[in-house]
Amino acid sequence: MPNPIIQIKNLKKIYASGDAETKALDGATFDIEKGEFVAIMGPSGSGKSTLLHLLGFLDNPTFGKYKFEGKDIESYTEDEKAMVRNERMGFVFQAFNLLPRTSVLENVKLPLFYSKIKESLWNDMAKKSIESVGLTHRLSHEPSQLSGGEKQRVAIARALVLNPNVIFADEPTGNLDSKSGKSIMDIFIKLNNENKHTIILITHETNTAQHAKRIIMLRDGQIESDTIVKHRQINSEFLK
Repeated sequence: MPNPIIQIKNLKKIYASGDAETKALDGATFDIEKGEFVAIMGPSGSGKSTLLHLLGFLDNPTFGKYKFEGKDIESYTEDEKAMVRNERMGFVFQAFNLLPRTSVLENVKLPLFYSKIKESLWNDMAKKSIESVGLTHRLSHEPSQLSGGEKQRVAIARALVLNPNVIFADEPTGNLDSKSGKSIMDIFIKLNNENKHTIILITHETNTAQHAKRIIMLRDGQIESDTIVKHRQINSEFLK
C-alpha cells in the first residue's frame, strides 16, 4: 500500500479581524505520495500561499487534520516542527531569500548550521549540492554578482543540502525571465525524475504548473480540481 508523505483532511484556515472572519482555506482534502511532483495552482487570493504555510509547518490550521510522514501535526512540539522544517523540508521562494554580501558556498551551508551534522562535513555537502544545480564555478560569488536564474539555483542548492524528503517551491519562476524560468523548472523535473524528491510547486502560471505531474487547482480556499497532467511541459532534450 502507498504511504503518503502528506495527508490532509478537511483542512481550514480562518483569519479573524474583529467580528469579521476570512476563510483563507476552506476544507481541503488530499494526499501526496512520496516522489510525486504536484503543482498547487490558483489565482491571487485562492489560498495557495496559506496552504503552503500550513504544509510547511509555517502556520497552524484552524480546523482539520494534517499528517506529515504519518505523524499528526498536533503531536509535534514547536522544537520538533523547527527540526522537521530544517532537515526534512526544503524551501525555495520567489524572492530567493539569499544572504547579501555572503558567498554562494556560505549561503548554501546555512541549513547545516542548525543541523546535528559535523562541521567538518559542511563544505563537501554544500559543494555537492551546488554542483547538482550547475554552479560550481560560482562558489565564491556573492548574490549581487549573480543573475536572477543563478540566484534561484543557489536557493535550490540550499534547499537540497540536507537531502530533504519534500521540497516546497513558492512561485520559483516569478522573478525570472522565461528562459531562466524554464531552466529552473528543468532542475525541478530532474530532481524529481532522478533523485525522486517529492516536489510541491505553488504557482499561478499554467505553463509553470504543467511541468508537474499533477495539478491541484484552488479557488476561494477550496479545491476546484485535482488532475493528472497529460501533456507536461519539458524544455530540455536531455529530460525527455
